[in-house]
Amino acid sequence: MVYRPPRLRFGIFMAPFHRLEENPTLALERDLELVEYLDRLGYDEAWFGEHHSAGWEIIASPELMIAAAAQRTKWIKLGTGVSSLPYHHPLILADRMVQLDHMTRGRAMFGVGPGALTSDAYQLGIDPLTQRRRMDESLTAIMKLFRGEVVTMETDWFTLREARLQLAPYTYPHMPVAVASTFSPAGPKAAGKHGVGLLSVSTSQPGGLISVARSWQWAEEAAAEHGQTISRDNWRLLLPFHLADSKAEAMKDIGEGREYFYRKYYQEALGTQPHPDGNSIEAAVERGEVIVGTPDDAIEAIERLFELSGGFGCFLGLAHEWTSREKTWRSYELMARYVMPRFQGQIEPKQQNWQWVSDHRTTIFAPASAAVGKAFADAGVELPPEVVQRMQRGRTE
Repeated sequence: MVYRPPRLRFGIFMAPFHRLEENPTLALERDLELVEYLDRLGYDEAWFGEHHSAGWEIIASPELMIAAAAQRTKWIKLGTGVSSLPYHHPLILADRMVQLDHMTRGRAMFGVGPGALTSDAYQLGIDPLTQRRRMDESLTAIMKLFRGEVVTMETDWFTLREARLQLAPYTYPHMPVAVASTFSPAGPKAAGKHGVGLLSVSTSQPGGLISVARSWQWAEEAAAEHGQTISRDNWRLLLPFHLADSKAEAMKDIGEGREYFYRKYYQEALGTQPHPDGNSIEAAVERGEVIVGTPDDAIEAIERLFELSGGFGCFLGLAHEWTSREKTWRSYELMARYVMPRFQGQIEPKQQNWQWVSDHRTTIFAPASAAVGKAFADAGVELPPEVVQRMQRGRTE
């Protein structure tokens, strides 16, 4: 059976990706302006990445972005997407996140991972083979600190001596926590072990959609092993999307920009090999790695995600700048106007109410015609011919 939440949440995962030749100051400002816009449109979540190399994903501190965005927005929740745990001492990071929990009045979320870019770990002198183990060690300590425990713990890379937080979390019992998941079982198993959410970030990569159901199975198995419970409502799936008034227009909007991004970043910087079936936008859409088209196409794609995954609680769009700001913002607007309400219970009541009124219009509105006639009669005024004709039409419809 597929799990369908009564209200599917929608958000954005902002790595971000900015072209090398652009002004980074203005790029960061655009990121914040976009989150302001999404807040006005009614999006539920925005997640900010942490990266330290390669020149495209230029946010080094998601906490700073959350603090700035919180001052500009009212409702949207703001998360680290994600904090690379092996790069930080767990006490310092936990302390900062609890401070953000207070400063945002409970709108902060804590996404964690081992660190996505090997070039970051290389600069820090961290062996990539230790990153997933270090993530789990750090998360173990941080969850205890969030729960108000006094933690003494020593590993080969951090020490805690009777460590405790000086502030209790603003959110009870603590802010939402989610572990990033790619293709390996490390993320899902960590999420299950600690009873927290899962953030599947590889669904836009080749083979990612096939692995989503397996990821949740790993999480459930780990939760059962460690006596935890997890909920699909706290599972977030990520895909890039671009919507327009027609599929042809949407494809034309982003084809060149997406090709440039994949070539300059994934292939030339990270060394990712081209997909054997091609990296064109048409091929990526066919494989389900990106949603491109109209709102109806997006609805169909999200329905497919439900079937492939077995159900989840939040859909995140991968932020990109594959086309102009105006077309990008229009895409987010189309998602908010026509797609989000389909999965949030906002369309059916309107349609059902319209149908009920339409089916009963002859009986419901008949007294209105009589009332109009009585008003003219009480005033001693003869009914105008056009009013008589309107009342007769109403009786025959």
